[in-house]
Amino acid sequence: MLSTEQLQSIMPGLPAKKNSELLPFLQAAMTEFAIEVPARAAAFLAQLAHESGQFRFMEEIWGPTAAQRRYEPRSTLAASLGNTEAGDGKRFKGRGPIQVTGRSNYRRFGDLLGVPLVSDPARAATPDIAFRIAGLYWSKKGLNELADRATPDAFREITRRINGGFNGLDDRQKFYASACSVLGVTPPPLERGAERDAPVSVAPEEPVFERGFEVIRAMVRPARKRKKAAPAGKKKKAARATTKSRKANTGARHVKTGTRVKKRKAAAPRRKK
Repeated sequence: MLSTEQLQSIMPGLPAKKNSELLPFLQAAMTEFAIEVPARAAAFLAQLAHESGQFRFMEEIWGPTAAQRRYEPRSTLAASLGNTEAGDGKRFKGRGPIQVTGRSNYRRFGDLLGVPLVSDPARAATPDIAFRIAGLYWSKKGLNELADRATPDAFREITRRINGGFNGLDDRQKFYASACSVLGVTPPPLERGAERDAPVSVAPEEPVFERGFEVIRAMVRPARKRKKAAPAGKKKKAARATTKSRKANTGARHVKTGTRVKKRKAAAPRRKK
């Protein structure tokens, strides 16, 4: 079972007092969802360390920002999150080390865990429930099976399933290397034809089990990209205007030059033969 010393070594930024407070709930969740095996624990702890800033952030910081205002009805994003009532955006904001977001996701996770999260959403940020949410998500996404491979490629695939890409991969890999060292995880020996050595590309199909981040990523990020693309159009217009101005100035110089040449020719005296 994970000890306070091991957790401190994996997450050196975690205060000792908080370590002792959180560890019993973390241990319980890892046992409940069969994550206590070293290879699984190393990958799980590495991902949680990055996602939560070494357990400093157990809930989304609320502004609200422009993106967070879209959590509120009536918007397409709010509808996708199941947010139907005014205030649902803040009420069902991201909570837990792997954040669950949106009324419909709070209901689904709550039902599976036997906890009334819709009527008491703040419980999703408390250690006893927050780590269970993370463990449930980890299990439902098939991440235990990937973690069993204990290979760099498998860990990359775990990152992709959690993040939708590879944001923060270097940081995640550092935590993973530390966790593997602390927990004594070594890559399995290569065996031809063994399933654990199969390329990640032929790993079992990714289970569909969302927590809210997925739809936010899909809808909010494209909007941000479109906003950033706007100045490029302005730059093109400015460039076209500059080009026209240069052409106009060049034409004016040609006209003036031509005028000067004509004047010099007109002023030249004729020689008598």
